[in-house]
Amino acid sequence: MRKNFGLALTLLALLGMVPLLSACHTTAGAGQDISASGHAITNTAHKATP
Repeated sequence: MRKNFGLALTLLALLGMVPLLSACHTTAGAGQDISASGHAITNTAHKATP
């Protein structure tokens, strides 16, 4: 019984990860956009510093 519960829990976890894995490209693009925004803010701050 305990072995079946562990197997069912593992399968449920794997099924729950499917949407995360399919969104990998979207997440990478969002990370690049956020990084570019951070660089723009940093460059603006350096230009504004006397």
